[in-house]
Amino acid sequence: MDEKILVKKAIKGDNEAFLALMHSYEEALYRTAFSYLKNEGDSLEAIQEVTYRAYKSIKTVKEPTYFKTWLIRIMMNYCQDVIKKSKREVLEERILSIQGITEDFTFLEVEEALLTLSDYERELLHLKYFEEVKIKEIAVMWNTPEGTIKTRLHKALRSLRARFEEKGEVKSV
Repeated sequence: MDEKILVKKAIKGDNEAFLALMHSYEEALYRTAFSYLKNEGDSLEAIQEVTYRAYKSIKTVKEPTYFKTWLIRIMMNYCQDVIKKSKREVLEERILSIQGITEDFTFLEVEEALLTLSDYERELLHLKYFEEVKIKEIAVMWNTPEGTIKTRLHKALRSLRARFEEKGEVKSV
């Protein structure tokens, strides 16, 4: 069944449609949670909590096309709350490989580089490169023009690369 139809049914209160949607995005939710929380147990708990939150607020979905983006955003917000409470920081090593930074870095070097970015920049990089959310969808989700998202994404990537280059850790790729 078409995703848009399932979303519309779920918004109208169809529990089976909601469960089908949640099942289809379970892997993406887990990957997102694990990328933030770095722990299987916490990630599985996050899926349960996000399922509950999504169920409670499914009627707030305005555009069925962006259901996945809406759901991932709930997960990201939940994970950020968990991180703030536990004082842990976010790490996205995959972003480095996308940037062509192929050196073997220690966890602390990568963490340090990512911590130089703002929360907004880390979230943007996560959505674009880890969850492969389209720039247009990010723009809608954040109520920001696409051009602004592209500019901010470019700036975040440039900052990350500059952080490694200033330490002389990036070789020409």
